[in-house]
Amino acid sequence: MSKIWNASEYDISRRRLIPCYDLFYATAADLAARSVKVSSPAILDLGAGTGLLSEFVMQKVKKASLYLLDESSDMLANAQQRLAKYEPQIFIQSMTEPLPEITFHAVVSSLAIHHLTDEDKRRLFKRIYRSLAPGGIFINAEQILGTSEWHQKLYEDMHLNSARALGSDEDEIRAAQERMAYDRCATLSDQISWLKEIGFQNTDSFFHSFRFAVYAGWKSEG
Repeated sequence: MSKIWNASEYDISRRRLIPCYDLFYATAADLAARSVKVSSPAILDLGAGTGLLSEFVMQKVKKASLYLLDESSDMLANAQQRLAKYEPQIFIQSMTEPLPEITFHAVVSSLAIHHLTDEDKRRLFKRIYRSLAPGGIFINAEQILGTSEWHQKLYEDMHLNSARALGSDEDEIRAAQERMAYDRCATLSDQISWLKEIGFQNTDSFFHSFRFAVYAGWKSEG
């Protein structure tokens, strides 16, 4: 999926193409900050891109061993520059490959896992669960599928109309639509159900605005 994004242009359009930008990312960061219980947690950002989510998280957590995983070396180069003061460790690989053999206190992701097939999503969720320390949290700030054609059409209309209102021109809209043709989104309820089946506890949606949602689940303390 890295080939459909230009790393040098990625950040510029985010605030226009994610109408709920601040609350979307801040919700994920707040959940991470409230959940980590150790002084220097290990945090993995899956599909880290240019490090947008990690920056929000680290502003809340302050101190952590930060790990960034993405298949795009160009994206990660930008992320490494943005997050240099946190000295992140970098993994250039696909999310379908085995995760680093590290125990994490939080695994976070934003707008990345929806590129996987549903079966690959479920396999990834299982690998995430195994990689978490007891009490660890998985947070996904994600683009979701509507529960019906009516809902999906509403999500698409609200998204693109909001982007236009925030300054997206038709070239940017057209490019976004071309990229979204590659998406393999799943409904919010399905993804929450998959986490529960794996063993995640207190799994729920903590933010939802049309096609954007933040959901999370915790690994048992025991």
